[in-house]
Amino acid sequence: MTAPVPQTVIEILRKSTQYLRDHGSESARLDAELLCAHALGMRRLDCYLQFDRVLGTGELTSIRDLLRRRGQGEPVAYLIGVREFYGRDFVVNPHVLVPRPDTEVLIETVVAWARDHSRGGAPIRIADIGTGSGCIAVTLAAEIEDAQVVAVDVSADALTVAGRNAGALGVAERITFAEGSWCEPLAGLPPFDVVVSNPPYITDAEMATLPRDVADFEPKLALAAGADGLEPYRMLTASIPSVVRDCSLVALEIDPRRVNDVLALLREAMPVAAVVSVDDLTARPRLCCAYRE
Repeated sequence: MTAPVPQTVIEILRKSTQYLRDHGSESARLDAELLCAHALGMRRLDCYLQFDRVLGTGELTSIRDLLRRRGQGEPVAYLIGVREFYGRDFVVNPHVLVPRPDTEVLIETVVAWARDHSRGGAPIRIADIGTGSGCIAVTLAAEIEDAQVVAVDVSADALTVAGRNAGALGVAERITFAEGSWCEPLAGLPPFDVVVSNPPYITDAEMATLPRDVADFEPKLALAAGADGLEPYRMLTASIPSVVRDCSLVALEIDPRRVNDVLALLREAMPVAAVVSVDDLTARPRLCCAYRE
């Protein structure tokens, strides 16, 4: 009986990349590196530093299982249980959306506003509506040292994930987690300096055309936004004015195609505010903001 040919790390990387490319991955090499490194308990860089390491049967089985699941569309972030956002690693699972780089412009916008609106040692109060993994709430607490954050989500499972991330990243003592719909949990609390949200904005028709790694695995509650993709924005803009200070910032992430619609909703809800859009790094509108001075 012929003995199996030894498989090295670099050979498995090459085969894994081809397998994922054949199964529709648009980032096959990166996916292969992340999955192989995770299965082997090493960094991505180590896949190349230890390129000639011969893999054992158990290691090959672990890699093949992850590749099979990725080939079926399961997001890499769920397979390895973590996704980087704004330079930090966040725990993720199918109860929360996978953080996207597009959202980082929201962080930069709020941090810049907070820098210019110091309250003389008093905390800057921030509300994050629909916190999901907590990537926005936790990052803002980490980047703004005097921030006090209330993170709201209708999903108790999502709040559990967000709480884990807050604890792991050392900001749990400055974040309060509240279960509820939109701004309802904020009623009766002191007013906020900043309200942010990355709400659902996929229309009912668009839900049927999403890539399978989104449609089949990410939580529909955090994606679907009704017939025109604007229902969450109507809910938010109707309730946000009652929970913010006279000097405040409201920043909502958007689908670039609906920028004018969301701007109109904000202008109607906050007529004395300066309402503008903010572009992302691809020069597409990514935020609608209301600045009230």
